[in-house]
Amino acid sequence: MKIFPLHEGSFSVDSSKKFIPFNPELHNPKDRPGSLFIYVQPFLVQTPNDLLLIDAGLGVREANGELQLYNNIRKAGFQPDDVTKVLMSHLHYDHSGGMMYEEDGNWKLSFPHADYYVQRGEMETGLVKQSKSYKAPVLEHLWRTPNLHLIEGNGKITDEISFELTGGHCEFHQVFLIEADGEKIFMGGDILPEPEQLIRKFIAKYDFDGRKAMELREYYGKRAAENDWTCLFYHAKSKAVGKVKYENGSFSII
Repeated sequence: MKIFPLHEGSFSVDSSKKFIPFNPELHNPKDRPGSLFIYVQPFLVQTPNDLLLIDAGLGVREANGELQLYNNIRKAGFQPDDVTKVLMSHLHYDHSGGMMYEEDGNWKLSFPHADYYVQRGEMETGLVKQSKSYKAPVLEHLWRTPNLHLIEGNGKITDEISFELTGGHCEFHQVFLIEADGEKIFMGGDILPEPEQLIRKFIAKYDFDGRKAMELREYYGKRAAENDWTCLFYHAKSKAVGKVKYENGSFSII
């Protein structure tokens, strides 16, 4: 299998939930008080049977109006129409903004030839919950498309792709494990978003259930180390892809 991080950029986000581009070489974090600073990168994974997009980024546009996600996919050596499945860990806007795009007042699927996989509870929550974390027009239009597949709990999409409902970061968050040719690739979404969150043990205020999310990070970190998983870190600052070691009660990333 082949993995392609699709780096979308670094951003600051405050209580308004607006993601503002942030370049550490040009901008001063002190000018954005009360903000979190995060990196965003969806992943493209080529398996023997599929080209998977795992989470879809913010939907950032290039200067010509085209999705940056499209450009990144082409840089990886593919065309956007080559994507066969879009796997969504959850539907917060920084993960789902690139699922669809608006053109001349109409919303269109970014990947019209792909099947989209979302936890049913997460889709229903995003549609009815009044939250700045979800972008209603994107979800409302996705709901109406035949490309949407609602999955529930734990299970398999194909022999290669399995999913587990975790909760923690949001009530219906899920993770994915892709297995083929003797390799195992794990996408933890915002349960395991960056190596630093695995190395440091803490409860985050932005999680739906902070204690559970903390416990899940350790649970999946240990499983990754024991089973030689290659982990995809969606919000990583530098190490977007890596393997986990667990020795003497501590984690490290290879």
